[in-house]
Amino acid sequence: MNTDFLKSFVAVVEHDSMAEAARRLNLTPAAVGQQVRALEREMGTPLVKRMGRTVTPTESGDRIVERARELLTQVTDLRTVANDATLSGDLRLGAGTNALLGMVPDILAALVKRYPGVNVYVQPGYSVDMHPAVQRGELDAAIVLQSPVALPKTLGWQLLREEPLVVLAPAKWANADPHELLMSQPLIRYDRTQWGGRLADQYLRKAGIKPRERFELNALGPIAVMVDRGLGISLVPDWIRPWPEGLNLVRIPLPLPFEPRRVGLIWSRASLRLRLVEAVREEAMALFPVAAGRARRGGR
Repeated sequence: MNTDFLKSFVAVVEHDSMAEAARRLNLTPAAVGQQVRALEREMGTPLVKRMGRTVTPTESGDRIVERARELLTQVTDLRTVANDATLSGDLRLGAGTNALLGMVPDILAALVKRYPGVNVYVQPGYSVDMHPAVQRGELDAAIVLQSPVALPKTLGWQLLREEPLVVLAPAKWANADPHELLMSQPLIRYDRTQWGGRLADQYLRKAGIKPRERFELNALGPIAVMVDRGLGISLVPDWIRPWPEGLNLVRIPLPLPFEPRRVGLIWSRASLRLRLVEAVREEAMALFPVAAGRARRGGR
């Protein structure tokens, strides 16, 4: 069976269109149609049907599409193994929003410069979702926040960055006491359903501070903009740049000792792409050396 036929079929189903599938595959719509029809002849049954400009799977097509995706993934894995000596192949990497902006571009730039045969699919998302995705094998690795619970032995962890909590405030309060600000000013709270937001909530409880809550959201960039606009202050991890431009803010350290938010790389020890993951790990540690010594002791 020609796997290109499977690629065309899966692309048509995913995008509901021969034309869009052709654009994604860099083929003509006619070529995509021919490949799907060839697959249908090989299967002995129609796999897609047209409804106006939309293309949908038939009952038979719907039954095989997930298996087709799995087969294409396995073919990619075989290619990775076959080319192992040259370190090429496909890597599925997850990343949180802040890491995606502040860490991933530099890591990938260094990676592809050193290993031009590596292709990386990057999936954005939240750390709480990416840990199980890596464990299930849906992602090979992810740059995420450290889990508040112990990782299973099937996953590896590499510390890359530590981000202490700071009070984010307008520049006019640069010399203010951070606890006084947290007690007196409206708080733009970092979402407590997120791991970083839970850290902030734990600090407030430890300090015995009951803030005047105004907003609660899970995006650090918009929080910074709201603080700049005078809507309140916030208690957030000192996250990596870039930040929104043109903000006149200060980051005030906290007086009580407290654990920082930790960012690192997790990966599946069962992945066939472990050498690619190791390459990502090496480039990340070279770019973010602050935690490198500790990371070497905790890593593989």
